[in-house]
Amino acid sequence: MDYTRIMQSLLTETKLLARNVQGEHRRILTFHDPSLYRECISQWKHLADHGPLHPSVTCSPLTQTIIAPASRTAVIEKEFREELTVEEDSRIHIHAVQGSIATLTGIPWGVKHIKAPQAWSVSTGHRIKIGVIDTGVDFAHPDLKHSLGRGINLVNRAIPPYDDNGHGTHISGTIAAANSTRGMIGVAPRSIVYPVKAFDHNGSAFVSDIVLAIDWCIRNQVDIINMSFGMQSRSRALLEVVGKANQSGVIIVASSGNDGKRRTADYPARYPQTISVGATDRNRKIPSFSNRGQFVDIYAPGDKIVSAWLQGRYHEMSGTSMATSHISGTIALLLAQRPGLRTTAIKSLLRRTSTPLRLRKGYSHSDGEVNALKFLREGMKLQG
Repeated sequence: MDYTRIMQSLLTETKLLARNVQGEHRRILTFHDPSLYRECISQWKHLADHGPLHPSVTCSPLTQTIIAPASRTAVIEKEFREELTVEEDSRIHIHAVQGSIATLTGIPWGVKHIKAPQAWSVSTGHRIKIGVIDTGVDFAHPDLKHSLGRGINLVNRAIPPYDDNGHGTHISGTIAAANSTRGMIGVAPRSIVYPVKAFDHNGSAFVSDIVLAIDWCIRNQVDIINMSFGMQSRSRALLEVVGKANQSGVIIVASSGNDGKRRTADYPARYPQTISVGATDRNRKIPSFSNRGQFVDIYAPGDKIVSAWLQGRYHEMSGTSMATSHISGTIALLLAQRPGLRTTAIKSLLRRTSTPLRLRKGYSHSDGEVNALKFLREGMKLQG
């Protein structure tokens, strides 16, 4: 097949349309044959005078995926229709209910509630790398300045992953804040958050941004990926990269969604390769906003959670996003002592050591809230 002609056509269209890509629909092209993907990328780079791909086009070698504006992919889609899976690059949103400014010193109620402080004599999550795919982080926040790795900004690669929304900073605070004198303490205060900014200031991203974010996390050998976002439609590309992360031994923790539904969860939390998280309140009950049921693996505090915010402040927020950060921190406590544990074992342990949820009458026999102390104690008996 004449790869040169096909890639030349794509490159030409890219140059002609370079000024008009803002807001244009994108496509995700996943090649079934890795060698075909490599050949196409090789030819394209050769034609582009051995330079990088045009900024409007990105790729994930891990999943053999090319992401480009829809107007530029027609030739490839036509020529390789038997060798490709093509999907629209859908929007995806963070999972939080907007809250209010708050004050905080010490240990937040959720961190206390799951008994994380009682576990710190055994583990604080020392040097466990957690990729937080979100809106970035406030690098200047006093509670986070000793808890952050460099990370990456996929929205604007020219600058660090600064948070222009607040959600990513809030998530990072619950996981790894470490200011015992004047600020707050997170679940795993000696773990390291690597902010991967895939979401804009509105808390919105594309599936392709998440694919590239997970790709980055795998290549940079993070231990845990926190994904406090979701969508209701399936994505082949997202499933592929989640599977790759799972195969690499990365633990993916994902929020189930804030639709208050009883028998479903958003993607990617619905994929079995992830740990799907629902929210609880101070009474160990499921708040009305949280999804629940068979696709939720574990529950954690997610109602009226105060954590770090922009400009060194604090904010109260609710959502399965907030619950997810408690679980990521809890898993970090164990991985620091038992590295190498896989998703299946951790998921089973979370369920087995959980505290039954409260129902209107009695307690749940199937759903439970995380107990970090019991999880760590029982997990220490396992071999990684």
